[in-house]
Amino acid sequence: MPANTTASSPKKKKGRRARLLVIVLVLALLAGIGFGTYWSISTVRASFPQTTGSIELDGLSGQVDVKRDDFGIPQIYADTDEDLFRAQGFVQAQDRFWEMDVRRHMTAGRLSEMFGSGQVDTDAFLRTLGWREVAQQEYDKILSPQTKKFLQAYADGVNAYLKGKDGKDLSVEYAALSFTNNYKPEPWTPVDSVAWLKAMAWDLRGNMQEEIDRSLLTSRLDEKQIKDLYPAYPYDRNKPIVDKGGIDPVTGTFDPEAEPSGESDGSSGGDGDGGTGDGSGDGSGESGTGEGTGSGLDNGGGGGAAEAAQGLNSQLSALSKTLETIPELLGPNGNGIGSNSWVVSSKYTTTGKPMLANDPHLAPQLPSLWYQMGLHCRKISASCQYDTAGYTFSGMPGVVIGHNQNIAWGFTNLGADVTDLYLEKISGDSYLVGNQEKELTTRKEVIKVAGGKSKTITVRSTGHGPLVSDRSTELEKVGQQAPVSNSAPDRATGYGVALQWTALQPGKSMDAVFELNRAKDFKSFRAAVKNFEVPSQNLVYADSAGNIGYQAPGKIPVRAKGDGSVPAPGWDPAYKWKGYIPFDELPFEENPQRGYIVTANQAVIDAEKYPYLLTEDYGYGARSQRINDLIETKIQGGGKISTEDMRTMQMDNSSEIAELLTPYLLKIDVSDPYVREAQKLLEGWRYTQEPDSGAAAYFNAVWRNVLKLAFGNKLPKELRVEGECLNVLPADSTAPEDELTERVRECGQRDTDTAQPDGGDRWFEVVRRILTDEKNPWWHSPGTRTQKPTDTRDELLARAMSDARWELTAELGKDASRWSWGRLHQLTLKNQTLGTEGPGFLQFVLNRGPWNLGGGEASVNATGWNAAGGYDVVWVPSMRMVVTVGDWDKSGWINLTGASGHAYSAHYTDQTDKWADGELLDWSFSEQAVSAKTVDTLKLIPRNA
Repeated sequence: MPANTTASSPKKKKGRRARLLVIVLVLALLAGIGFGTYWSISTVRASFPQTTGSIELDGLSGQVDVKRDDFGIPQIYADTDEDLFRAQGFVQAQDRFWEMDVRRHMTAGRLSEMFGSGQVDTDAFLRTLGWREVAQQEYDKILSPQTKKFLQAYADGVNAYLKGKDGKDLSVEYAALSFTNNYKPEPWTPVDSVAWLKAMAWDLRGNMQEEIDRSLLTSRLDEKQIKDLYPAYPYDRNKPIVDKGGIDPVTGTFDPEAEPSGESDGSSGGDGDGGTGDGSGDGSGESGTGEGTGSGLDNGGGGGAAEAAQGLNSQLSALSKTLETIPELLGPNGNGIGSNSWVVSSKYTTTGKPMLANDPHLAPQLPSLWYQMGLHCRKISASCQYDTAGYTFSGMPGVVIGHNQNIAWGFTNLGADVTDLYLEKISGDSYLVGNQEKELTTRKEVIKVAGGKSKTITVRSTGHGPLVSDRSTELEKVGQQAPVSNSAPDRATGYGVALQWTALQPGKSMDAVFELNRAKDFKSFRAAVKNFEVPSQNLVYADSAGNIGYQAPGKIPVRAKGDGSVPAPGWDPAYKWKGYIPFDELPFEENPQRGYIVTANQAVIDAEKYPYLLTEDYGYGARSQRINDLIETKIQGGGKISTEDMRTMQMDNSSEIAELLTPYLLKIDVSDPYVREAQKLLEGWRYTQEPDSGAAAYFNAVWRNVLKLAFGNKLPKELRVEGECLNVLPADSTAPEDELTERVRECGQRDTDTAQPDGGDRWFEVVRRILTDEKNPWWHSPGTRTQKPTDTRDELLARAMSDARWELTAELGKDASRWSWGRLHQLTLKNQTLGTEGPGFLQFVLNRGPWNLGGGEASVNATGWNAAGGYDVVWVPSMRMVVTVGDWDKSGWINLTGASGHAYSAHYTDQTDKWADGELLDWSFSEQAVSAKTVDTLKLIPRNA
C-alpha cells in the first residue's frame, strides 16, 4: 500500500493482510518459486519495454528516435515540439507507468480505487485539499494554449503506450493487483500531469508542521522555553544566499546593489488578491514582519484558558496525525526537506566557464522520483524549440532540473511560508468574519473503493480555504473548548481549522517549466521563473556566456497581521492575506563580486535588510556555510575549482555539531571502563562521518541521547516518537519532579520520521546557545530507578555517553573497535506502493538494500536521519549533478536508483552503488556524444506513414 497510510482499525488491518497474502502468493509465482516457473518468467518479461526496432504511433508527424545508453537513459530526437513531447510521454510510460498511475490516483484522492478501503481516509483528506480540482482550473482557465497543446501531446504518447495493454503487459505490480481487484488503468489526461505539481508543492509547503508544533508545545512548555527551541537565524555566522541588495525606493524593485532599507509600509499587495474569499485585502495595515509572535487568540479570560488551550492542542494533534497519513512523495516535511546547489563563476574554475552543482534532498524511494532524459529537436526552429536534458518527473512533460544548449539551472527549497492555519468559529453552516456570519462553501465528493462500497464526503470551506479539521472525528468533538472570547456566538461542536495555501489557487507553474526549458539568457530565465509560482524555490543559474545568477520566485503572501508562525484567528479580518510579494521585489542577483552563489535552504536575505517576511523557519545554514567555506578555502588558496572538486564537495561528510560538542565530551572524566573505551574513539577524530567510522557511530549515538535527555523527554507526547513511553508528572501536579510515585505513563504519538527532536541544524543552534551555561535548566534531567537526575551540562553529557555506549552495544556488539557508522546508518530502497508494508517476502521481491552510508543530518552529503526515531536514512541526495557549462559533454549526473520502474529490469537500481560511492556517470548532450554512448535505438514511426 502507499507510504504513510492511514492507521486502520483491526478489522481493516485483517482485511488488508488477507489481500496482501494473495499478492504474496502471486508474486511468489512471478519470482519463479514453486510451480509456474515458465509462466512467471513470461509475466516478468511481458512488461519490459521495447527499446530497439520500430513502433508505429498515432499522431506523429515524423520519425522520432529514442537512443538509450548502457543505463537505459533515453535521449529523444524529433522534428516538432508535439512529436518530442508525445515521445516523452510514450517513453516514460514504458519505464514508469505504475509509478505514474499511482501518483495520479494520489493527487486526485483516488487511491482507494486501486488499493481498497485502507486508503479512504487518505483520499478524503486529499479530496478536501482539492489538488485535482485546482489543476483542472489551471488547465481550463490559466495555462497558455501552447502549454495545453504540449500537455495533450504528452498524454497522447502515454495513451499510445497503454493501447492494447493490460495487467502483466504493464508491470509486475499490475499482474499482482489483478488478483485482488479488477482495476483497469484509465487513459492519461493533461490534468493528470498538472496535478503532480500540487503534490510537489505540498511536500515543499514550508512551515506548516512547525506552526502546529509551536502550538502543541504550549501544553508542556512556557513562552521562553519555546523560544529557546526556535532560536533566531545566525546571520553573523551563516551567510544568507544574497548578502546585499534591497528594494530601490525610486523604482520599487529589488536591486542587488541597492542599500537595503529594511522598511516597508506593507501596502504592496503585489499581483495577487490575498487568496480566496475573505483573503482579499485593501492594502492597509502592517507588513507582517513584526506582529503576531503569539497565537493571536483571545483565551476568553478566567479559568477556561487551560481547557481552551487543551482543546486547541487536541485539534492540532489530530491534524498532525492526519498529515502523517498523506503520502509524501518528496520526504518528511520540515527542516529535513532541502537541497544543495551552488554555482561558481568562470574566473574560479579550471574550464574557464561556470560550473553548477545540484543535489535535492528528498525521500528515498524505488524507483527514484527523478527520471533522466534528453529532449532534442534535430534543428531548432519555430516549430521545434527544445534542446534540453536533465531530470524529469515521470508523468509530466519537460525537464525540471538540467540544462539546454545555452543555460543551466538548479533548484533548492526556499522554504517560504506559504501556508497558514486559521481557527474558525463555526455555527451550523456558517462561520464568523468580523461581526458577520458567512455561509460555508460545500461540495460533495464520492470516493470509490475497490472491493467495497463507495463513500460520500462533504468538503466544507471558509474564505481562507478548506476545513482540514473535518477529516478527523476527534476534531468534531472539541468545539466547545475552542480558545475564543466569551462573546463568541454559540458554536456547538463546530470549531474548525482551515488551511490557506498558495497552491490551492490556480497558477502558471506548468507554463514556467516549458519557458525555462527554452530560456537563453538571464533575462529570459527570470521571465520564465516569474511564472513558477508554487512551490517557491531557490533557482541558481549559469550560462555559456559566462554569467551566473540567482532568483527567488514564487507566490509568497503578505500578511496584514501576524507572522504565520502559529495558527491565526480566522474570525479577525486583521489576519487576512493582503496579497503577494511582487516578483520584481523578490531577491535576485547576477554575477556577484564574490564569484559564486550557494543555496542550501539557508536564509535568503537578512530579515533586517528586507521589508517582507519570507518565513520564520529557514534551515539554519549548517550545510550552506560548509559549502561557502569549502569554496572560499579553494579560492583563497589560489586554486581553481574543477568538476572533481564540485563532486567531492557534494560528498563532504563533516559534522558541525560534532566539531562543536566533541571537545566537551572528551573533557568528561569517565570511570566506567566500557564507556571510556567508547570515549577513546573520539580522540583524534576529525568529525567526518564515513561509513566505516566508529567515532561517527558513537558520536551520533551520544548526540541522539543528549537530545533525548535535555529536550525530548520534556516535549509533549504529540511531538515525541510513537511507542516511546515516559513516566511524567500530571499537568496539574505540584509534586516535586523527582517523586516517581506522582507520575503517570505517557507514550509518544509522532511518526518516527517527523518526531522531535529530529537532530537537525535547528537543534545545533539550540545546543550551541546553552553549551557554555553549565547550569542551564535544559541540562536538568529527571532520575530513574537506576540513574540519578542530572543538574549540570557535564552530568547530562556523561549520562548520554553512558546511554550511547549501551545502546550501541545492543546494536553493534560489545567490541567498540568494530563499530561503524554505516552499520547503523542504512538506506533501504522501498517500492512506494506494494513494497512499503506487508509480509517480508513481498518486500524482498520489490525492495532493495540495505546500503551502509556515510554522511548525516545537516552534512553536505545529507543522508538525513531523525534522532528521535533512530539512525535509518529518511532522506537522501535524490540525485546529483555537476554541469560544466558550455562544455556540456563533460558534465556528470547520477540517479538514486535507475531509469526503470520494472522490478526485474537491469536498470531498476543499476545506478545505486555508484550513487552510494559518490560517483557520477558521464552526461552526454551533443548528438555526437549521445550516439557514441547509444546501445539501443528505438524508432517511433507515424502510423500508416
